[in-house]
Amino acid sequence: MIKFLDLQKINAQYAAELKKAASDIIDSGWFLMGERLSSFENKLAAYIGTKNAIGVANGLDALRLILKAYIDMGVMQEGDEVIVPANTYIASILAITDNRLQPILVEPNDTNFNLDINLIEKHITPKTKAIMVVHLYGQVSWDATLSALAQKYNLKIIEDNAQAIGAEWNGIKTGNLGDAAGFSFYPGKNLGALGDAGAVTTNDDVLAKHIRALGNYGSNKKYVNEFQGLNSRLDEMQAAFLEVKIKYIDAENQYRRQLASMYLNGIKNPNITLPVPENKAFAFTENKEHVWHLFVIRCQQRDKLQEYLTANNIQTLIHYPIPPNKQLAYKEMNHLDYPLTNAIHNQVLSLPMSPVMTEAEVQEIIAIINNFQA
Repeated sequence: MIKFLDLQKINAQYAAELKKAASDIIDSGWFLMGERLSSFENKLAAYIGTKNAIGVANGLDALRLILKAYIDMGVMQEGDEVIVPANTYIASILAITDNRLQPILVEPNDTNFNLDINLIEKHITPKTKAIMVVHLYGQVSWDATLSALAQKYNLKIIEDNAQAIGAEWNGIKTGNLGDAAGFSFYPGKNLGALGDAGAVTTNDDVLAKHIRALGNYGSNKKYVNEFQGLNSRLDEMQAAFLEVKIKYIDAENQYRRQLASMYLNGIKNPNITLPVPENKAFAFTENKEHVWHLFVIRCQQRDKLQEYLTANNIQTLIHYPIPPNKQLAYKEMNHLDYPLTNAIHNQVLSLPMSPVMTEAEVQEIIAIINNFQA
């Protein structure tokens, strides 16, 4: 079986460093809000290019805390609207509704499934306060039009950067394009912890201070609570693990590009629609606008294709089978129709993609897919 993602093999590469990091934390007796968290935050901020990085418990909390901070700061208020892609993972929507803000779902484009920036302006109302862009599957969702819209309507741009750490737009990394960004370090991400973990990056010092307090019970000083906060802290153990693994992120992302190039050049089956990188000016292996967290194809006979690949010992996943507006959690949105989003969720299939896959495994997958008959 070619696994979709072999986390054991991924972490085995760095086992000695990870075990030493764990041992150091155990011996230190300090497990929260310590030196390892500060060290990782500094390294993450330097890597992304922002003034601030704040470790939090997970990627959902990262987005929740950004919006909560903006509300507490008076930038937003309950009932305000946040534009967000209709085909994103539900966490993006949950962060909005958890803060009693209104998600305004906008269709993606038909080439790379990122937010269709050309559709944004017609959805802007006097209540619109932010655009949440999602760098879906690892590809940058950005262009100059987005910045111009934000300036024209005085909107905040929040990046959901859960899947795209290391991606760049014109030399600027995702997480440093908008006003603030949320990161997930869920174990399966390109930079994955050994448990739940997340972070926020921003160049806004006031916002950063507010988020740091909100994630610590609303407190900047122990037992002194300035805000109604949360308990959302990145612990020392996960920070130490991430500090080990961030050293390897660029090399691993580059290997992902190499594997993606093999898929893109090798899959010739007319029943398969391949992903289209936004910037075609570069060779696939040189295009830093994509870090290939996922390699997602489309097929009108998706379920048949998945069964065929499983029968041939290839593990695949669907990202994602049900769009947010069709989830029971959002029954009030079940009547809304987003045709392209619906088609995407009915047709997409994620092929194996990881920094520990071999080129031989990719070639095997390509050969099997090319023999698929719809």
